[in-house]
Amino acid sequence: MQKILIICLLLACLSMEALKAQKTDSNTENKSLWKGFERLDFKCDGRDARLIIPAHPLPGNPWVWRARFPDWHTKSDSILISRGFHVAYINTDNQYGSPAAMTVWNAFYDYMTQTHQLKQKVALVGVSRGGLFVYNWAKQNPEKVACIYAEAPVCDFKSWPAAFGLGKGSEEDWKRLKVEYGFKSNAIAKRYLDNPMDNLESLAVAKVPVLHMIGLEDKIVPPEENTFTLIDRYVKLGGIAAIVSCTQGKQTLEGHHFPIETPDLVADFIHYNSVQNCRLINEW
Repeated sequence: MQKILIICLLLACLSMEALKAQKTDSNTENKSLWKGFERLDFKCDGRDARLIIPAHPLPGNPWVWRARFPDWHTKSDSILISRGFHVAYINTDNQYGSPAAMTVWNAFYDYMTQTHQLKQKVALVGVSRGGLFVYNWAKQNPEKVACIYAEAPVCDFKSWPAAFGLGKGSEEDWKRLKVEYGFKSNAIAKRYLDNPMDNLESLAVAKVPVLHMIGLEDKIVPPEENTFTLIDRYVKLGGIAAIVSCTQGKQTLEGHHFPIETPDLVADFIHYNSVQNCRLINEW
């Protein structure tokens, strides 16, 4: 009996050490520089993640959470980091804002707010298909969202990648999305009623501010069946929203890629709604 007890204790100790080692491996942080600011790269829930740390964090540690394409149009990120914001990202590529992706996002949010002590309300940034992530998570967690900023966001996967409407879509992405969501057929996917543009009531009640930057000639993610529909529904529900059409500069990828004419406006929008500061933004 005594031998059995000793063996059990040894196994328990080995199990604890294994769990400890696993946790340490998953949270190992590699340091580097991003535009002169400290960058941490690490694993969270088995996914590659990163955190950019400001030299002088603002009180409460406000932060920006980018979905997909974290290195695209980073001017507003630079402005916000210089003002004291953290900027975070976790890789959930090819999950298209699915319920499984939202599980990863929930774990990442807990890690950021508990381990790095970032603010409870986060500013979400979604570029293109990133719209699927930010809106799906925000609708589940409206009390945790300071604001939403999106560039040419996908607001309905029936538009992109499915191409059931005006857009050209992506056949490969549509195949992957159906697998990720568990759709057995196009007919089943069409009956899905929880795209970003659906069920916006909780965000509207919470008065989560929304800002979209779009290209009017976007043929990949046409605003007519994405941004215009979502914003129209949101405003009619009492939500706070604005659209900025980017018409200057070179439009590429059939209008889906365009220069952001006012990155300072983006930074000011996120700053004001994250910090809830009544002073003029230009004081910063």
